Amino acid sequence: MLIAQFVAAFVGGEVGNLIQQTGPVAKIVLLILLGFSLFSWAIILAKWSALKRARAQSGRFVRAFRKATRLQDVAAVAEQFKPSPLVGVFENAYDEYRRQGGAAPRLTAIQRATQIAASEEMTRLERRLPWLATTGAVTPFIGLFGTVWGIIDAFQGLGTAGAATLRAVAPGISEALITTAAGLFAAIPAVIAYNAFSHQIKEFAARSDDFSLELLNTFERTAPAPPPQQPHSTYRSALSEVRD
Repeated sequence: MLIAQFVAAFVGGEVGNLIQQTGPVAKIVLLILLGFSLFSWAIILAKWSALKRARAQSGRFVRAFRKATRLQDVAAVAEQFKPSPLVGVFENAYDEYRRQGGAAPRLTAIQRATQIAASEEMTRLERRLPWLATTGAVTPFIGLFGTVWGIIDAFQGLGTAGAATLRAVAPGISEALITTAAGLFAAIPAVIAYNAFSHQIKEFAARSDDFSLELLNTFERTAPAPPPQQPHSTYRSALSEVRD
């Protein structure tokens, strides 16, 4: 297979020769593991870049939010910080505030709007992470399957040859173990990246909750003050009688 020859040429040395000498089943297993590894690395690089931008833009957006004196000013510049999940939380809450007509804000409705937006943003950040978990869980077993198949094939050849020596069985076993190494090579980076990204997304979730509380405080401060209560009519009449 051309792909197996390309991988063997890329690896080089004794390992490359072993890959070229593997059987068709082992080559298919190596091809499957290569697909898992390439797709996982594409997700790792894209997710790392996205989370890095989100972290940087979140810090800038929070600073801009705290410096602004009006919510309208924050809404005008929020598009500049779009990679941040906090922008979605703010925009959803601000849209709910505007739908209320500018009267005294109903904070319960705004809080639900922030929770919905935070959940949507976390779902967006978690997109394609299950593939990394699947890669970390499945590829070692795919590699083990190739190893078991190769060992069975090696022992069948040993039984046919009738030479029960280590020198006769060692090449077949070494070829079979290549698939296990390839499975671990695909699984280890995926598991490390999945755990690291999951931790970062949990931090974003906690930061979104804190920002939601800060946003609700801002809406409460901007609410118009209630008019002063007038004395009850009966109380006013009684007060006038006392004065007379």
